[in-house]
Amino acid sequence: MLRPYILAAGLALAAIPASAFDLSNMTPDEKAAFGAAVREYLLENPEVLPEAIAVLEERRAASAETRDTQLLSEFSAQIFDDGVSWVGGNPDGDVTIVEFLDYRCGYCKRAHPAVTELIETDGNIRLIVKEFPILGDASLLGAQYALAAKMVGGDDAYHQVHDMLMTMRGDLNDAALARVSDDLLLDHDAIVAQMASPEVEEIIRDNRLLGQALEINGTPSFIMGEQFVRGFVEVDQMRAIIKEQRDAG
Repeated sequence: MLRPYILAAGLALAAIPASAFDLSNMTPDEKAAFGAAVREYLLENPEVLPEAIAVLEERRAASAETRDTQLLSEFSAQIFDDGVSWVGGNPDGDVTIVEFLDYRCGYCKRAHPAVTELIETDGNIRLIVKEFPILGDASLLGAQYALAAKMVGGDDAYHQVHDMLMTMRGDLNDAALARVSDDLLLDHDAIVAQMASPEVEEIIRDNRLLGQALEINGTPSFIMGEQFVRGFVEVDQMRAIIKEQRDAG
């Protein structure tokens, strides 16, 4: 943990233009004197530290928001209109939600009913799903199967497969996927053949590259309108974010 006076020194320097104050040009004695002065001030006025930390956090949040806005602008086409990702909800909805997910992710499974409830009760949200397998071979297998099912059976087949994989308990393996095909009356042999296709490989590769560019390190990760939400949120939080996006628009 940083010592309080070191943190305070950093906060103080962050508020002063570099041209007005440059620690690199200080002599060792001057640096020691500066550190001692900051320490003495904090000991005499400890109540300023929480306020200074709050200011620092606000600046960090503003910087992150600016960065996210830049990323959304730079990669807008890949995020919202890649031509291959499944689109659900209302295709003409006034707010778009993009979800990066992994079928072996426990938090993705927890988010699934919340996302479903939001889409069904709102009626004016466009949903885009990005297959983003990051939890091993079984995750990759699930993503390949879902994408192949879409190519073989269309959007309705993908939607049904997606729901079943999200609610699946137990191992995600070849036998489990065969049972999904049987339950949904899908052509399993055709799906399996498509799973190894260059088209499926390309989609997964592009999604991973996009996630890397967007600094997405885990699932679920959402883009709700123009706001990044990295991690699980409850349905009420989702509704609040969507309302903010509509109010801002």
